[in-house]
Amino acid sequence: MTSQVELHVLVDDPSDPRSREVELDFPREWIEFIDPADERHLVRADLTWLLSRWTCVFGKGCHGIIAGRASDGCCSHGAFFTDGDDEKRVRAAVKRLTPQTWQHFRRGVKNWTADDTIDGKNPARRTATRDVDAPCVFLNDADFPGGGGCALHGQALRDGVHPLEYKPDVCWQLPIRREQDWTKRPDNTKVLVSTLTEFDRRGWGAGGHDLDWWCTSSTDAHVGTEPMYVSYGPELTALIGAPAYAKLAELCGARLRQGQVAPHPASES
Repeated sequence: MTSQVELHVLVDDPSDPRSREVELDFPREWIEFIDPADERHLVRADLTWLLSRWTCVFGKGCHGIIAGRASDGCCSHGAFFTDGDDEKRVRAAVKRLTPQTWQHFRRGVKNWTADDTIDGKNPARRTATRDVDAPCVFLNDADFPGGGGCALHGQALRDGVHPLEYKPDVCWQLPIRREQDWTKRPDNTKVLVSTLTEFDRRGWGAGGHDLDWWCTSSTDAHVGTEPMYVSYGPELTALIGAPAYAKLAELCGARLRQGQVAPHPASES
């Protein structure tokens, strides 16, 4: 595992992509509000992240998470399914793919999924990789005639639907981190707290520090033309519901007009 000392050495090297990554700890602004559609649902949102100018730069400046494999983006490994419903939805999308749209076309669920474990104890299922230490089986090469990048993402665009309807949950949710917990208040009432924040290196656990590059902290990815709460509107809506997203967008817009106290340093650089 890369130590914190080694991380600072990399950051100080201008030839390394990490030199344009900001430190993980900095002041953040938060907002809390009750979901207009559910008084038992409290949304806690990281305004510093949602008002940032982060945008996905896959294929246009992304350095990838493994050195020398920039074209992989963050698809260098298989994607774990969150539950059976997630896998079922992806299965339906895979049936729409053909050898002309999926470079590494495979028939049968067993040929594009794999059994694995996240914690070393409990079994978990994920998308397969092309081979050992190879990218996700759904990743098409950039020069593939049917279109480079995620085959599921490309198929969604061809079908006129948002990619979140076809891709595994973890793929479309990144780089937003949503945590949900039931919390008891002092008056013994309970609310479901949905926390929305940045999925930074630490979101991957201790191994996140070993990624060759990670976009959320890098100025190379904070080049969007609109704040993230706008560009990621469909994903945020899917995560907290339409009424809650409408309220979130209202609060984000008001904060922008007033001026941020703690903007994201990668957007400000």
